[in-house]
Amino acid sequence: MRDVAYRSAGFSEIDIIRPLWEELNRHHAGRSEHFRAWYERMNFGERKAYFRNLHESGKLRLDLAVDHPTGNPVGYCVSSLSREKAGEIESLFVDPGYRSEGVGTTLVTRALGWMDSSGAVRKRVSVGCGNEDTQTFYQKFGFVPRLTVLEQKNPGN
Repeated sequence: MRDVAYRSAGFSEIDIIRPLWEELNRHHAGRSEHFRAWYERMNFGERKAYFRNLHESGKLRLDLAVDHPTGNPVGYCVSSLSREKAGEIESLFVDPGYRSEGVGTTLVTRALGWMDSSGAVRKRVSVGCGNEDTQTFYQKFGFVPRLTVLEQKNPGN
């Protein structure tokens, strides 16, 4: 087991996750059957703007997993809480070399604890098509499928 430290951060430190988020986006692009081009066009600046909007309209939290000896981030979880007290895991990624070591579990547990202590009345996470194998991971925390959203594919997606 590696020496991993955890800490919370706010929107001001969001840029620290850029390399990990870009790896997650490539992962989604490689698995998405219908929206590959959308992921390929997506960039961190757009995602950061989305996170900024969440931060400005509610609450945003960033949990980081950092390799203690090197100080390098190896995982993150961005979570939000709306003014209506709806909590959401917005983005989660753990470096493949650190998976199956409890890093993702710790990040999600921290995020859910924050949501609970902030008065969340519901919590959710969205899983992209092609990434259904992560549902087993989220089920450990009590997340179950509620509905399936279909989106019309626009030209260029």
